[in-house]
Amino acid sequence: MNRLTEHDKQVIMDIFNHLHAHPEVSWKEYQTTEYLTEKLKEAGCRTRTFDDCTGVIGEIGEGSLVVAVRADIDALWQEVDGVFQANHSCGHDSHMTMALGTMMLLKRQRKLPKGTIRFIFQPAEEKGGGALKMIEKGVLDDVDFLYGVHVRPVQETANGRCAPSILHGSSRHIEGMIIGEEAHGARPHLGLNSIEIAALLVQKLSFIHLDPGIPHSVKMTKLQAGGESSNIIPGKASFSLDLRAQTNAAMEKLTAETERACEAAAAAFGAKIELQKEHSLPAAERNKEAEAIMAAAISGILGEEHVDEPLVTTGGEDFHFYGLKVPNLKTTMLGLGCGLQPGLHHPHMTFDRSAIFTGVEILTAAVLASFEA
Repeated sequence: MNRLTEHDKQVIMDIFNHLHAHPEVSWKEYQTTEYLTEKLKEAGCRTRTFDDCTGVIGEIGEGSLVVAVRADIDALWQEVDGVFQANHSCGHDSHMTMALGTMMLLKRQRKLPKGTIRFIFQPAEEKGGGALKMIEKGVLDDVDFLYGVHVRPVQETANGRCAPSILHGSSRHIEGMIIGEEAHGARPHLGLNSIEIAALLVQKLSFIHLDPGIPHSVKMTKLQAGGESSNIIPGKASFSLDLRAQTNAAMEKLTAETERACEAAAAAFGAKIELQKEHSLPAAERNKEAEAIMAAAISGILGEEHVDEPLVTTGGEDFHFYGLKVPNLKTTMLGLGCGLQPGLHHPHMTFDRSAIFTGVEILTAAVLASFEA
């Protein structure tokens, strides 16, 4: 396999710098899609865009065996130095760069294997719906192997090390409304205080116990009640719950227990709690074949001593919808050690940019090896 030249690295870093400087939030990655499409066309790729969503697909090669590389393209909306703005604090700018770099390096190989290599630049990972949209579009229908990549924080792995898979947990977000009864602050017996109901709910959530061998948690992350008048007992309150579980089965149990806790808190006061499930992300399901290919690719580029065990993390990723919902798809996600700190989603997240080149070479090796599997 050809390796990256110094010229290649400069081109790749120019791409990263552009993407880093032009972040766009979920479902609004218009300029990002345009830029990626232009780069793919310049390289001679066949491209496909969509009328009803952002994102772009690029292809090289011909043949029935299809190997794909997926990169997420959206940024977060967060406060940076007192100003709310789009910000690539989750590393998606580097993921796009690695996918484009992989395409460039594959094009430079003396001979590509017989088959199709597809690059999926997926929107809205942060909203949890981008992967499902690509599945809806049939982008994965004929794919045999699918590889993703995600930069990892120093808390998980060291710079210069990589994991052949990232075993994200399942996450679920639930919005709720407590419906009690307003009353004068001097007559609390005539009302149903939504804040008191919320306090009881928090206690009941803390009493949920599942198998301690499976990491899980549920917590209230938002509570809004009352208005400008402090002498009114608030009858209504809105809240958000964040649920995490390391397996999909545990998530279903945790959700059921959470719903029971809400019912019990409401019944204790004679109130109502209405729930609406927001987006959910599945836990990763391991594919040993794709994982082995990625491990061999890491070993070939960095050496066997730099291959980590699969990373178990409580974060969520919509990438895992692909493995769950597309029959016979073999998929894994490269965990790239890159000295990332202080952490993902921190407004000033930073990492060793040269790790991008490592990611490109590992992904390229994995793609090529997939045609020999």
